[in-house]
Amino acid sequence: MNEVLQEIQKIGIVPVVVLDDPKDAAPLAKALCEGGLPCAEVTFRTAAAEEAIKIMTTEFPHMLVGAGTVLTTEQVDRAVGAGAKFIVSPGLNPTIVKYCIGKGIPVAPGTSNPSDVELAIELGLDVVKFFPAEQAGGIKMIKAMAAPYTNMKFMPTGGINADNLCSYLDFPKILACGGSWMVAKDMVTAGEFDKIRDKTREAVSNMLGFELKHVGINCADEAEAAKTAEAFGVFGLAKKAGNSSVFAGTAVECMKSPYLGKNGHIAIGTNYIERAIHYLEGQGVEFDMSTAKYKADGSMTAVYMKGEIGGFAVHLVQK
Repeated sequence: MNEVLQEIQKIGIVPVVVLDDPKDAAPLAKALCEGGLPCAEVTFRTAAAEEAIKIMTTEFPHMLVGAGTVLTTEQVDRAVGAGAKFIVSPGLNPTIVKYCIGKGIPVAPGTSNPSDVELAIELGLDVVKFFPAEQAGGIKMIKAMAAPYTNMKFMPTGGINADNLCSYLDFPKILACGGSWMVAKDMVTAGEFDKIRDKTREAVSNMLGFELKHVGINCADEAEAAKTAEAFGVFGLAKKAGNSSVFAGTAVECMKSPYLGKNGHIAIGTNYIERAIHYLEGQGVEFDMSTAKYKADGSMTAVYMKGEIGGFAVHLVQK
C-alpha cells in the first residue's frame, strides 16, 4: 500500500472540508491539528479549494492534505500543484484513476458495489472510497461484499458520525473513515474554530477509546504478590494467579518480581493500538517498541511508553 494511504490508515479519520473562502484555510488547519487530526480532504466543489490546499500545505507542512470531489484530470493537476498528497473522487472514473496512477498520485475513487470494486482491482488499486456509505448500505454492505476481495481496503464516506464511527473502524478492511461532523460548514462560516478543535478532539477520543484497564504493583516475590492480591479481596476482587503475576479481579496486577516502573505499571486500553501510537507520537510521546507484544497474525496487543509517570511505567493494551 502507498505510504500516504498507510498514513491515512494510522490517522483513522479524514475530515472532509468544504471551504468558500481561502482565509478560513489556515485557522481550520490549525484547529484540526490541535484537535489531533493532522489531515484533511478539501473538496473541489468551490473556487476556494485550490488556494485553501496551498495555504494548508504551506503553513502546516506536516499536515496530510488531499483533494476530494475531483472530477477531471485538470483538477488533479491543480490540486497536486497546490500541494495535495492524495486524490478522492465520488465515483470510479477510469480516466482519472489511470491519470493519477501514471503520475504516482494516490487515488481513492468512489465505489458502492462489487462491480465498482472489481474495476478498481483491474486498474491496480488496493484502496477505494465507499460512497455514499450509509445510503449505500453502510458497514453491513461493506462486510457483505468485501470477503472475495482479500486485499482491498475501504474508506467509507457519507453519513459517518460520532455514533457509528467505531462500527466501521472495527472492521479490519476499513482503512479510515471520511466525515464532516467535526468540520460542519456552518461552523467554518461562523469562524467557530475553537469549536471545531474541540469537536475534533472528541472525535479522536471517541475513536481511540482510552480507558484505565489495570494497575500493576511491583512486589518482591510471589508470596508478597499473593498477599497483596488477597488484600484487595475486601473489594470483592478475586485472586487469580498467573505465570508472572497475581491478579486481584481485573483491576490490580501484583507482579511476582519487580518489572518496569519504579512502583509498577499502568495499563491503558484503546480501541485501536496502532492508531493510538500514531496519535500519541504526535503529542510528543515516545514508545519502546522492543516491549511490543503481538498475536500470531502479527497484530499488536501491547506496548510500553518510554519513561515513567509518577513512578509508574505506562503501556497501551489493545481492547
